[in-house]
Amino acid sequence: MKGERKMKRLTVAAIIAVMVAGVFTGCGNAGTAQTNNAAGNTAESQNGQNSGTENNVQSNDQNAAGTAGQTGSNSGTQDIGEDAALQAALEAAGISEADASRIQVSRDRDDRREVYDVRFDAGQTEYDYEVLASDGQIISSDVERRDDDRNNENNADVAVSREKAIDIALAKVAGASDNDIRIELDYDDGRYKYEGDIIYERVEYDFEIDANTGDVLEWSEERD
Repeated sequence: MKGERKMKRLTVAAIIAVMVAGVFTGCGNAGTAQTNNAAGNTAESQNGQNSGTENNVQSNDQNAAGTAGQTGSNSGTQDIGEDAALQAALEAAGISEADASRIQVSRDRDDRREVYDVRFDAGQTEYDYEVLASDGQIISSDVERRDDDRNNENNADVAVSREKAIDIALAKVAGASDNDIRIELDYDDGRYKYEGDIIYERVEYDFEIDANTGDVLEWSEERD
């Protein structure tokens, strides 16, 4: 009887041991599964964040490209050009290009606007216009009649006449005529000299000529 009881006890203890081992094994597997699930969730979260970052980068790139495109579009502002600006000024003055002389057209900026400064003469009158580069609108004008100072020159005792000084200056610019030159007699540094300029083919020539010897004292050229 004692032997049977002892065997029963051993059998019960073995069963209990197996059950306990099974419980611990189950808990371990559950913990491992939970750990694996947590790791998977973390990886998915990181992948989502990385994907979001990539989307943000792509979005920023698209925005930058859009901004660059807008900037390029703005830089392409319409410009009527020098010839159209000249025609707008001539029409405002009521003068044909054939009757105009000493024509100058230059690009300028006024009050944050791109403009053309257009100057020309017709007879004894000087015209100065500012023309908006974008559409040809006249935004300012100045018309001035030039005084003839030949009477003052007749009182000066000089060896070279006004006409001779004009010929000397025009000889240096092929194609220029009397309409393209402006000249006056001046007394400076103890001697008389003719000072003036020639504007021809949109090039300005400035000069000084000795009124007694006819020597060209100064000569310079400037293009628009």
